Amino acid sequence: MDDRDQAALHPRPIRRRPGWISLDGPWDFCIEPHATITRLSQVPWTRVIEVPFAPETRMSGIHDTGFHEVCWYRRTIQPPPIRPGERLLLHFNAVDYDTWVWVNGSDVVHHEGGYTPFTADLTPHLDGDRPLTIIVRAEDDPQDLSKPRGKQDWELDPHSIWFPRTSGIWQTVWLEIVPQTRIDEVRWCPNLERWEIGLEARLGGRSRPDLKLRVDLRVRGVPLAEDVYRVISGEVNRRIAFSDPGVDDHRNSLLWSPQSPSLIDATLELLDPDGQVLDRVESYTALRSIGIQGHTVLLNGRPYPLRLVLDQGYWPESGLTAPSNEALRRDVLLAKEMGFNGVRKHQKIEDPRYYYWADREGLLVWVEMPSAYRFTTRTVERVTREWIDVLRRDYSHPCVMAWVPFNESWGVPNLPDVLAQRHFVQGLYSLTKTLDPSRPVIGNDGWESSATDIIGIHDYDDNIERLASRYRSDEDIPHLFQRERPAGRVLALEGHPHQGQPLMLTEFGGIAYCDEPQQWWGYSCVHSPEELAARYRALLEMVRGLPALSGFCYTQFTDTYQEANGLLTMDRRPKFPMEQIADATRGPRLPRQTQVAEQAARTDRGEPGSQHQVAAP
Repeated sequence: MDDRDQAALHPRPIRRRPGWISLDGPWDFCIEPHATITRLSQVPWTRVIEVPFAPETRMSGIHDTGFHEVCWYRRTIQPPPIRPGERLLLHFNAVDYDTWVWVNGSDVVHHEGGYTPFTADLTPHLDGDRPLTIIVRAEDDPQDLSKPRGKQDWELDPHSIWFPRTSGIWQTVWLEIVPQTRIDEVRWCPNLERWEIGLEARLGGRSRPDLKLRVDLRVRGVPLAEDVYRVISGEVNRRIAFSDPGVDDHRNSLLWSPQSPSLIDATLELLDPDGQVLDRVESYTALRSIGIQGHTVLLNGRPYPLRLVLDQGYWPESGLTAPSNEALRRDVLLAKEMGFNGVRKHQKIEDPRYYYWADREGLLVWVEMPSAYRFTTRTVERVTREWIDVLRRDYSHPCVMAWVPFNESWGVPNLPDVLAQRHFVQGLYSLTKTLDPSRPVIGNDGWESSATDIIGIHDYDDNIERLASRYRSDEDIPHLFQRERPAGRVLALEGHPHQGQPLMLTEFGGIAYCDEPQQWWGYSCVHSPEELAARYRALLEMVRGLPALSGFCYTQFTDTYQEANGLLTMDRRPKFPMEQIADATRGPRLPRQTQVAEQAARTDRGEPGSQHQVAAP
């Protein structure tokens, strides 16, 4: 198994050490319909659950889809041996929603938020060979609409476009052995104009003077840069400049894109004054830029038409949790095989390993915050805090090309009339741009824009000619903003007119087909695979040819429970041949000789993903 295969297995691929142990597997379990237990000794451990699958899913072994407020977990482990000066950390990648953790009866950590990671230091609780008993309490009020919940239904049975709930632990739990003084955060900031990579590294644990950080960057094993920096106040902030390779062929071989996902492998070593290695972390980054120029989206400084698909990230047996690491990779490859160059992850913050596979295989990702459905002071606090954690966790992934704090005014239902709600959207837009000025931010995707770098429009009109008439040319744009009301909503709020930003259809289509018509939900319906293929081909041919649009996002990747409007079924079977899906998605292919030449060039360079067919962007 090579280093990149090892990275794919790691629960945090962007910053990894070898000393980690998975705690996934059987845990003692208890469900409380209502929060009544007040002491750990009162918990009746009568069931066993398979972590990290939520109790609502079949793969958990519980499959309880009813209302319950609290989930309890317990597992006793034999701690791994650690050397003097090392620490033992317990990591939770995601637990929904409000979590308390005890170790041998002592309270070790509390965390609020269902989509972001948190950590407890177990070292103070180690006592020779004494086992550690870990108890987790996850409180998740099924009807609380003021917390970020995404597509989790607040009614007992899934209705309309909402799905079964996800309670408790739903991403991996793991142990990590780390040095007492360690590299705690790594942030990569590519700058293509200056031909450099920015590095921000922060230390954790016990502070020490006169430390240095050695950074080694390589592309396909070939050294690119090696530098040593002094650590000042527990931080390193440096720009690592590369020699401009000159001709486009050499430049392009270093650039990351869906067609050529070239990654830069990074090794960071923390050195003491004698040059001894205190900590070693493996990471990766890439040279690439995302930009906006007028009404055009740019990738690496060149116009790049976006072909995205809406992906809600559910599986039949395991809900929001991928059934395996290979399932995450398969979803990335399926999207590419279908002709898409990106996905809009809808109402879900995905497992970090999904972003790893998108980085490695070459797939752009829009990251969208799961919505709350009430506007309260507590909603503002919860969404803002968790969104900051999302930005911190996923900033360094090359595949991430856009941030979406809000979708369709969910959680801010009165944007046209309530100034506080408008300020919330504008505030999160500005906060996001402050924390990451390098990527586009879509303040409120779908309609009612007031702060955005791309105007995302949701338009499910099933009349192809009428849909085309709205976006046929640049001359139609003033009419679009003044008169048209897709879904009955204005595209831009009063006082925030269109200022030349790119326009995209970020939801459209939604054509439903399934074998059991009484079970489906969709925006329009067909009755055979052949009819679906014909409708999809005609719709995509029309959308690709609209000059006013800079790209599109089709609804959707797979069926999701009662939503039967996927191009694939929920278990990832195509509803009509994959070759036809791909041809309709991307349009006319490059001439065969061009494809062969580009494929050969990528293979010669040894680029990741070179086994996949090269398609026109």
